[in-house]
Amino acid sequence: MNKKSAIVLIACPDQKGIVNTVTGFIAKHNGNIIDLEQHVDQHEKMFFMRLEWDISDFKLAQEDIQNSFSSEVAIQFNMQWSLHFSEQPLCMAIFVSKYSHCLFDILSRHQAKEWGFNIPLVISNHKDLETAVTQTGIDFQYIPISRENKTEAEAQQIQLLKKHNIDVIVLARYMQILSEDFIKKFEHKIINIHHSFLPAFPGAKPYHSAYERGVKIIGATSHYVTADLDQGPIIAQDVEPIRHTDTIEDLVRKGQDIEKIVLSKAIWSHINFKTLVYKNRTIVFE
Repeated sequence: MNKKSAIVLIACPDQKGIVNTVTGFIAKHNGNIIDLEQHVDQHEKMFFMRLEWDISDFKLAQEDIQNSFSSEVAIQFNMQWSLHFSEQPLCMAIFVSKYSHCLFDILSRHQAKEWGFNIPLVISNHKDLETAVTQTGIDFQYIPISRENKTEAEAQQIQLLKKHNIDVIVLARYMQILSEDFIKKFEHKIINIHHSFLPAFPGAKPYHSAYERGVKIIGATSHYVTADLDQGPIIAQDVEPIRHTDTIEDLVRKGQDIEKIVLSKAIWSHINFKTLVYKNRTIVFE
């Protein structure tokens, strides 16, 4: 929790010398590598890497690492890359409607200091969960949304997100579709969760429909939000078997449990800079 480190995420065309050059940069400036994971997509001929190193005795000042890495390493390999620091925790906003299970799970982990990030803001289109949020000291903003006021409502949301310097948005069962313009402002920074019944069982009562069909497996998917509804790059998924003895209530309970777990895995990967998006896929490092 107290380590002082830098993390670089890299995607570039695969070629010889990448690892040697990156690690050489770390060694040259007196850094000590903590963790390194790489992957080569043989089909795409693309190289991916996550590298974390101790900067306690690094010769470069934090504010100089970006430019130095770019000139000494990234340019020659045509890298798409990003640099992050462990001392700078992300700032998260939660969007929620009426379902409370994902929200409560996130809040409990936050209060237990299980995750190293800040939650200054919760936005909802309903007032149902206001008391539960405000008693934790987090700002709760009620912004009702309709077809008539959607543009104005999203403008208000964006203003609040900027005010609180939000880095990542989590849709904790937020039952509204974000506009394309909104999504573009937070590309690969909005995480969603939904049950696995889509697209087979859409609508307001997917668990009832699944029960009537006698499904034998239930699951959840967490992904980055894109303009294509529920088609964004997948971060985490999981499943659980269903038996013929399970009732509709059992399906709902199991579904909500797995949604919480999968969403928490996706958040953990994102806030620890373990996800890298390439095209419509993610590389999720361990």
